[in-house]
Amino acid sequence: MKRRAHHVCIQTNDYAASLAFYKRLGFTLEEQSENFHTRDYNSWLALGTFYIELQTPKAGEVLPASNTNQLGLAHFCLWVDALDEAVRDLQQAGYAFREKHGGAVYEVEGGKLAKVYAPEGTLIELRDTEYL
Repeated sequence: MKRRAHHVCIQTNDYAASLAFYKRLGFTLEEQSENFHTRDYNSWLALGTFYIELQTPKAGEVLPASNTNQLGLAHFCLWVDALDEAVRDLQQAGYAFREKHGGAVYEVEGGKLAKVYAPEGTLIELRDTEYL
């Protein structure tokens, strides 16, 4: 049986900010549904064969902030062509990074990485070297 990762679902209180962030990372908006089961939006963003299902809360809900020190998804990783360039672009756009050792880019297991917070709080690891 063939298997592969297909998508993660990310909920956001600020749809426009999250959509702009993921587009900046190279995702394309493939489908956008308005008024989807009491949600303002439910959209599909693609990066190659990997998707994010981006959705707003159900009507009347405001979702609490995420916390990377909780059970469940702590972060997901995206490979980028040039890490330093991607970090500079995101920093200039005002996105916050989890810094270690005095900077946004640091070394782990012989490779460099950075972790940036999406507008809804999702922590995204960026690497430009293959890992594993």
